[in-house]
Amino acid sequence: MRWATGSRRPARPPRAADLRAVRRPALRASGRRLVTLTNGSTGVSEQLFTAAGVRDEFEALLSVEDAGAWKPARAAYDYAARACGTDPAEMLLVAVHPWDIDGAARAGLITAWIHRAGTPYPECFTPSSLRATGLDDLAAQLA
Repeated sequence: MRWATGSRRPARPPRAADLRAVRRPALRASGRRLVTLTNGSTGVSEQLFTAAGVRDEFEALLSVEDAGAWKPARAAYDYAARACGTDPAEMLLVAVHPWDIDGAARAGLITAWIHRAGTPYPECFTPSSLRATGLDDLAAQLA
């Protein structure tokens, strides 16, 4: 999941509905560890998640700064898998950006596209494994 954007755009705070979903046990009840991977800095993620009151819900806030490559390069997702001590095939990337879904899928991750705007998924990208309208919807699908 990526709430902080890269350096080309200003960081956006998490949406209220997503904050409620993160605080609920449903997402964790699915047996998943919650970790972020951003093209931005961990400092910005730390500030945003702390201010939103959800920092403690996440095991780690990862950045491509430590990966040596920007998403959607495979090396970024491989770095996240190494940092989490798991195989990419056992990871689920949740994102709103189709390019991020495409990169993660090509790196062997399971993917979930959060499509808030109702726009169609671009055909030029690898389709997501799951589609949801928000984190509550995704948590229900994972239950």
